[in-house]
Amino acid sequence: MRRPASLYRRLLTWLLLPLLGLGALMLVQAYLDARHTADRAFDRLLEAATLAIADRVQWQDDQLWLDLPPAALEMLATDAEERVFYALYDGEGNFITGNARLPSDERPDQGHGNLQGSLQDTLQDTLQGSPQNGSRGDTLLYRDIEWHSLALRQGTRRSRLEDWSLQERFEIRVAHTREGREALTLSLLRGNLAYIGAMAALAIAALLLAIRSALAPLTRLRSAIRSRDPRTLAPLELPLPRELAELRETVNDLLARMRRVRANQERFIGDASHQLRTPLAGLSTRAELALRQDDPAAWRGALEAMRTTSASTARLAGQLLSLTRLDNPEATPDLAPLDLNALARRATRDAWASCHRDGIDLGVDADETPLMIDGVAWQLEEALTNLIDNARRYGAQRITVRVTDHPPTLAVEDDGPGIAKDQRLLVLRPFYRGRDGGEGSGLGLAIVDGIARGHKARLTLESKADDTGLRVAVHFTGDRA
Repeated sequence: MRRPASLYRRLLTWLLLPLLGLGALMLVQAYLDARHTADRAFDRLLEAATLAIADRVQWQDDQLWLDLPPAALEMLATDAEERVFYALYDGEGNFITGNARLPSDERPDQGHGNLQGSLQDTLQDTLQGSPQNGSRGDTLLYRDIEWHSLALRQGTRRSRLEDWSLQERFEIRVAHTREGREALTLSLLRGNLAYIGAMAALAIAALLLAIRSALAPLTRLRSAIRSRDPRTLAPLELPLPRELAELRETVNDLLARMRRVRANQERFIGDASHQLRTPLAGLSTRAELALRQDDPAAWRGALEAMRTTSASTARLAGQLLSLTRLDNPEATPDLAPLDLNALARRATRDAWASCHRDGIDLGVDADETPLMIDGVAWQLEEALTNLIDNARRYGAQRITVRVTDHPPTLAVEDDGPGIAKDQRLLVLRPFYRGRDGGEGSGLGLAIVDGIARGHKARLTLESKADDTGLRVAVHFTGDRA
């Protein structure tokens, strides 16, 4: 059988999942921040390189001329061995000099390069502060391009000569590969990863401690219940948080009900043992007296008395078993459709022999038309048997089993001495006898009352219509006709 997941594991799982999701978002954000920082740093170098080149552009021999300073490109070279390209174009877009014919941002050269989407370039340049204007009216634009299968970052500076008599416009294009940017991004990301890892470790440690601290009262409650003596039903006295205090009170309520059940069981066992001890002692005494006699007639009388006592004891034991079955909620059978008229005729037929032997007139008043209810057949037959037997043992000479409808009612009427009004509730208690004499055990009406409550029916004890005898009726809540 698979073991159920522990509460600790469930809490840890459901708290770690959002924490891991948050950690993943932090990693993505850390990478984006590192990449943005690296791009800004290298874009500043790109700006400085274009400015240094622009400062060396001159007009000689009726054309633009460039004396490229080595430092202008060396500032873009890092340990990542990037490739750096530059180009000088005049105001008409004609290539003047450089180590590569880099594409223009306005008129991309399909033979030399392939520009990415202009909308993406414009948005990226805007986010990174481009274009930028210098003191000479320079304009600096950044963009990412793909040129001869190389991913490049290009800076384009549009400027003019500073000579007062000649203000020829030109364009400086400088581009470099992204190895240095990626290396700086990874370096910054590693630093952020160390910080994020430390924060994650602290968060997980705090989470584990918080879960253990939150479940500590539950562990104390479990230990308190496990260490208790199984025979002890005293209430739990343990300081707990509000949520677990409700559980503690629920357990205490259960223990209180168990104490009441145990008290009832102990009282019932005491009464039952007392009721059984008397006839058993009588059997032993009569047997001893019979053994001292030599007269067969005395033996016969003792045997008849022992037979009567044993029959009464067997009936008492059967009633005790029936009462025990009724008091066991786990053994309660399901209700099923049954016919009250057929049940009354069957119970009357089973009890007719014993009543006829005692000279009692036993009859039944039931229609042939079925009167259907939901019930347990053997329990209702047991109830009728106990009511008929009670009437027979307490002096009735005429007993009638009657079935009526609206609502469905199962009743037993007799012409016996009846029961006083002030004792009609007391006789429903086990082992209580309404009056001395008779052969009853004091369990018959208690069993009938338990069966009625199990059927959600109402039990009534009253005199007959002529104010004689007793009428015991079980009124059901409805019929199925």
